[in-house]
Amino acid sequence: MTIAVLVALGATTGGCGRDSSAARTTPPGVLPQGAETVRLDPGNFTTKIDNPYMPLVPGSVWVYADTEPDGSRQRDVITVTNRTKVVSGVTVRVVHDRATRGAEVIEDTLDWFAQDREGNVWYLGEATQSYDNGKPSSTNGSWEAGTHGAQAGVVMPASPAPGLEYRQEYREGKAEDRARVLSIDDQVQSPVGHYRNAVLTKEFSPLEPNDLEYKLYAKGVGLVTAIGASGDLARETLVSYRKGGG
Repeated sequence: MTIAVLVALGATTGGCGRDSSAARTTPPGVLPQGAETVRLDPGNFTTKIDNPYMPLVPGSVWVYADTEPDGSRQRDVITVTNRTKVVSGVTVRVVHDRATRGAEVIEDTLDWFAQDREGNVWYLGEATQSYDNGKPSSTNGSWEAGTHGAQAGVVMPASPAPGLEYRQEYREGKAEDRARVLSIDDQVQSPVGHYRNAVLTKEFSPLEPNDLEYKLYAKGVGLVTAIGASGDLARETLVSYRKGGG
């Protein structure tokens, strides 16, 4: 797996032995790490996202039931739109994520994704708006690659393998999520169905050292279950999925 990412001058990834005197393509199998600076080649990306573990086909809709430890519930609807946006020179697919509790909207987010030629799904930022009693309250968590030092990350590798670790997003002090693949032969079940050969990941962030979340992804569907194991103990379960027509 070769990721066509040009690394900015002076960037390093421990153990890779990069020549910092010139920008060049990252070595095979290397995904972005930590605060590493990357410069993306727009010609290497597409808005046709067909990674089997994160197929973002326009018109697709996922509905999740999110249960908090106190028993309260919310509904999360994710829709792949036909819209695109240019972020840091890369044309990205806009995905709408809306969370509600009853009839009340509690968060409304636009996420930006693109896929490279190898099949890695990159995350280039989000515009998120939280609500309190129906009124906008915060845009915390918003970030955009190339702005205020923010860097793109990978949310699903082209070839998940146990032990593979990567950053998902980076804006210092604001968004520093990371993930590690734990297995690729698990199974997971939700009201939508039972899936084998699921990818299990663990997600964490140095900004919230007590938080730990596990996620299970099914081929052809995407995220099926997310389980908070420490810190935020919410559980998110896929209850409905409709694949778009492209």
